[in-house]
Amino acid sequence: MNKNEKFVITINRELGSGGRTVGRKLAEKLGAEYFDKALIQALEQKYHLTVEEIEKLKGRQQGWWADFKRKMSGSASSSNYFIPVEGAEPEELDTDEMFRAETEILKAIALDESCVIAGRSGFYVFRNHPNHLHILVQASMPFRIARVVRKQGISEDEARKIIEKVDKMRENYVKKYTKSSRYDTRNYDLVISADGKTEDEIVALIMQYIGE
Repeated sequence: MNKNEKFVITINRELGSGGRTVGRKLAEKLGAEYFDKALIQALEQKYHLTVEEIEKLKGRQQGWWADFKRKMSGSASSSNYFIPVEGAEPEELDTDEMFRAETEILKAIALDESCVIAGRSGFYVFRNHPNHLHILVQASMPFRIARVVRKQGISEDEARKIIEKVDKMRENYVKKYTKSSRYDTRNYDLVISADGKTEDEIVALIMQYIGE
């Protein structure tokens, strides 16, 4: 990936690995915008960005996302829009309509600017992007449980149940829409274990890989 040209970095992460925080810190380090699935869904709901509405916007102008963003109060990736809770996920799998809308939004974002995207299918959406970097951040179960306990103030048993539920939900989502597994390392350029590392240290590793 060439960081001096328009790029897209996708981060797939296990709950409790710190991957979401890594994504935000990496985006800040690179001076790029940060987006995650929770934010995209919040934008969809707030601005009614259905596939039909997106098609209308695309029909009016080529750079519809840039124009849409200018009309909003501030950057689309501002934390004022939506501050997700660690591990927050919808109770059911997304609909095909939602997946299509999110895909169109993400592609438009990447066409308009460099970005870091944390999400379950970014590696698939941008598999043919000319300047991409796909990252997977993993961690051992004890590490993940300890982090979720610390972040959410719950018991280890509760943390394990949440992690197992989210793992299954995310894997089902990826299999449904990409016909692949989120754990298939062939989908990524870089796989990092968070064990024994801080988020800043992981960001430093990624920057070293890119070529700081």
